[in-house]
Amino acid sequence: MTPEEVGERMVALLGGDVTAEVSGGGGYARATVDVPRAKWYRAVAGAREAGVLSCDFFDWLSAVDELADGFSVVVHLWSTRRRHGVLLRTRVPRDEPTLESVVELFPGADWHERETHEMFGIDFARHPGLRPLLLPDGFEGHPLRKEFVLASRVVKAWPGAKEPGESEGTAPKRAAVRPPGVPDPNEWGPLAGTLPETAAPSRPARGPRPTPTDRPPRPPRPAAAGAATAGPATAGPAAPDKVEPPAEPKPSPTSNPSAADTDPAAAPRPDGEV
Repeated sequence: MTPEEVGERMVALLGGDVTAEVSGGGGYARATVDVPRAKWYRAVAGAREAGVLSCDFFDWLSAVDELADGFSVVVHLWSTRRRHGVLLRTRVPRDEPTLESVVELFPGADWHERETHEMFGIDFARHPGLRPLLLPDGFEGHPLRKEFVLASRVVKAWPGAKEPGESEGTAPKRAAVRPPGVPDPNEWGPLAGTLPETAAPSRPARGPRPTPTDRPPRPPRPAAAGAATAGPATAGPAAPDKVEPPAEPKPSPTSNPSAADTDPAAAPRPDGEV
């Protein structure tokens, strides 16, 4: 069943004061059906019936703070057999934030309605017990309402790293920027009205920049180490040519060498040697 067919079936079941549209796209497209607060329980029960949508799986329930328009309560149901889902949405007025509980239809909605109750302050009629689920006992206010004051940094300093100027040095402190929703400590909290008015530190004015004529002359650049300080170098003596080794003396053509010079056997021998 397509999201368009799911929306049309819910409109036909609940009447003409119910509108349907498709939110998302692709595989995440869902039929979003807006129902009056008086038909909330009937819409959830009708989506669960096998002959209507057969949405037998309760996924989640939550709310959105719409400021002057009240609160939007949204529940997502899914059919495990037909593989389609539906988003049911209703509007609860801010001065009377009450809606009928659906725990009788889906017991898994118990924790979701308890969380929505303590986070947004919405009461669910006929709920078996709207006990605190996430907040400690005695907590005042509803944290997910948009008028809720984020007072944690007003009451207690941020325990993380210090901001520039908050160290022990002498650097000027930068003006702290409060996050959205955090009031001025001098207007709300235990120190309200006791802190002196502090202004952001002003940046010292920069003097006039010197003109090119006011600048002192640049000193001459010193000579680099090992650089030549005399005139051009004179050429040294030329390298000598390659020296040839002396030639061996040749015998004169008129000389007659002796037999001892030419025949080793004719050389004289020591005494007693034959």
